[in-house]
Amino acid sequence: MFDLGYSFCPNDTFIFYALTHGRIATPEPIREVLEDVETLNQWALQQKLQITKISYRAYAEVREQYIALRSGGALGRGVGPLIVTRAPLAHLNGKTIASPGALTTAESLLKLYAPEAHIIRMRYDQIMPAVEKGDIDAGLIIHESRFTYPDHGLQKHLDLGAWWEEQTGLPLPLGAILVRRDLPTQLQSELNAAVRSSLEYAYSHPEEPKAYIRQHALEMSDQVMQAHIDLYVNPFSLDVGPEGERAVQELFSRLEKAGVIRPSSLPLFVD
Repeated sequence: MFDLGYSFCPNDTFIFYALTHGRIATPEPIREVLEDVETLNQWALQQKLQITKISYRAYAEVREQYIALRSGGALGRGVGPLIVTRAPLAHLNGKTIASPGALTTAESLLKLYAPEAHIIRMRYDQIMPAVEKGDIDAGLIIHESRFTYPDHGLQKHLDLGAWWEEQTGLPLPLGAILVRRDLPTQLQSELNAAVRSSLEYAYSHPEEPKAYIRQHALEMSDQVMQAHIDLYVNPFSLDVGPEGERAVQELFSRLEKAGVIRPSSLPLFVD
């Protein structure tokens, strides 16, 4: 039995529904373990799960132990984290900004964009209320918050994904699905194929996973839930492809130059 860790977010529950509900063949029995991404990031440091969703920033910390599947991840354009405020800010230098986690790709982008900002950390769903109350100057928001921040009276200061795309011309790598490097390479490839098959099943049977997705997205409207899936599940989720690989390499290269992560020569993706 392999434990597969992924988040409560609609993109993950959409992708992994078939894999964890016996709708497709898998090389090993798969058991779901649902947690927020920052918890999964921390668990990966402990090598707790055989297969896990993780932020690309966190992947840089566990490259010796894990390798990324080509399928199931979150990359794309127009998918980046947002910096939101109550009132306009001229700049972020010295401002207190709440981040959803030290090992999130969102925080790594913030450090590249505004290295002088003062970063504190909160669970992602607590950030917008804190900005709304004026407890902090700005918030770095991810997931469904991208669609709901105006409901909190907040405004967009910057789209860090758009900033990344302008800087690099590449899609933004957000999250990857990792497997243990010590698993046989054939099994790694079979797990990658199973994840792809799970997503293909969801595309072919879009109504079937909805009850499962809704079970873990109780506070979202149907419109936000579907918008979340439409944004974060895209062709890069089926296969990262050459452009996606270049994007990950570029992100890691910039973080290495900034002294945020250590370099590694290990391959990033399964064959």
